[in-house]
Amino acid sequence: MPLYMFQAGYKGESWKTQMEGQQDARGRISGLVESVGGKMIDAYYSFGDYDLLIIADLPDNHAAAAVSLTASAGGSLTGIKSSPLLTLEEGKEVLGKAAKAGQSYKAPIR
Repeated sequence: MPLYMFQAGYKGESWKTQMEGQQDARGRISGLVESVGGKMIDAYYSFGDYDLLIIADLPDNHAAAAVSLTASAGGSLTGIKSSPLLTLEEGKEVLGKAAKAGQSYKAPIR
């Protein structure tokens, strides 16, 4: 299954609730991911533009979109960003395809 990275920002009220002793975020997140047929690989708190980073193994883009929409609809986030991840081997394959496609593409400006 493809890997996806989700980055989310928490609202202040959500941080307050978590500070007051809400359950571990990993349980809430893994249940959501599993509900669409996926598996959570890991989750991390981060600080900066986003507060939480999740890596999940999901069946497809539809499942990833469902995770993102469900998390957004919960009301505790300021935003969420999802990105499909490629292994280095997959990236190398994509680079080869891009090189081939580039032989027939003329950029509008250089």
